[in-house]
Amino acid sequence: MSVLTAGVTCLALAAPSAAADGVRSRQWYLDAMQAEDMWKVSRGAGVTVAVVDSGVDSSSPELQGQVLPGTDVSPDPNRDTPTTDRDGHGTRMAALISGTGAEGGVQGLAPGAKILPVRASGLGLADSMDPLIARGIRYAADHGARVINVSLAGAASPDRSKQTAAAVDYALGKGSLIFAGSGNDGDKGNPTNYPAAVPGVVSVGAIDRTSTVTKWSNSASHVALAAPGDEIPGRCKESSGFCPTRGTSPATALASASAALIWAKHPDWTNNQVLRVMLDTAGKPTTGKIPSPYIGYGIVRPRKVILDGEGDPGPADVNPLLAGAAPTPSSESKPSAQGAQRPAVQNSSEKSEVSTVWLSVGAGAAIVVVAAVTAIVLVRRRNRTPPHWSAGNGPVG
Repeated sequence: MSVLTAGVTCLALAAPSAAADGVRSRQWYLDAMQAEDMWKVSRGAGVTVAVVDSGVDSSSPELQGQVLPGTDVSPDPNRDTPTTDRDGHGTRMAALISGTGAEGGVQGLAPGAKILPVRASGLGLADSMDPLIARGIRYAADHGARVINVSLAGAASPDRSKQTAAAVDYALGKGSLIFAGSGNDGDKGNPTNYPAAVPGVVSVGAIDRTSTVTKWSNSASHVALAAPGDEIPGRCKESSGFCPTRGTSPATALASASAALIWAKHPDWTNNQVLRVMLDTAGKPTTGKIPSPYIGYGIVRPRKVILDGEGDPGPADVNPLLAGAAPTPSSESKPSAQGAQRPAVQNSSEKSEVSTVWLSVGAGAAIVVVAAVTAIVLVRRRNRTPPHWSAGNGPVG
């Protein structure tokens, strides 16, 4: 299947100072999560977060000094460096996790954490993603990554994900946590996506600023948590400035950053204990069973651990997702995208990159009002054998 992309066509110019103010003001989730208060206690220092993705551009202002030496496991003929990011997706994920906000850039949720770049995809490498992700996860676990962020998703199968499953087991045994997005196909067939469906991976769904699950966030019995994934700022792909993005990719990055904050506060906890308190303190669904197929055990709330001291870490050697606490995914139990349990959400376009450019800085620029928005939606071709792997579990962020 082809990778879904989208167009960004509308521009708004702003002076540099306005750009700095504007990006932070649009990071609505930082205020909702009480990030400023959490940073007085924990900023994620001492925790390494691996970003298994399209690479991480360490020259991005908000990531300077944040990126460690990494590796490139992709099969590109000319073999790029781990800090080569032709798509920009991995860089956006890294910024959401540990961006410093320098020069008006994105402010990460865990600015004290360090990023280990693991370039596993140039995007569109459907047939080879299983061994690449597996190789990336193993490298991350062997190089000190307590948290491994995999913002890639594909409608594959257990047979097509065997190497990834073995790598997940390996990384869990080394003490890491692996987060992956549930996918952006919730309103388009709602397939089971990997690596999110691999047992032991923390599958993350997306909510909007009203704490409502988004229409496009995949639902399944293996979904474990949810995090903000709508109207999330990131550097634009095809222009300067910052664009609003959406997807379970940014939701995954924010869940990974939440784990980093908690782990920095409690460095003696194991991966199982960090995950258990995340599940325990998550904002629970208001209706239906727990875990919910839409937001799992709830919406990530690291402040409940960091500021309020809540959450029982429990036994160090028992993974709460593998101890019978959560069901394993199956085609019989996977809910329909149109199921009655899905909360009502605002109408959203098909899997498209959100189309407004918020801020673009240029010489002599002045603030102007965005006059129009044009979204270009490229719909995936279906019914092909190879699994569809998309950066960000869809077209954006």
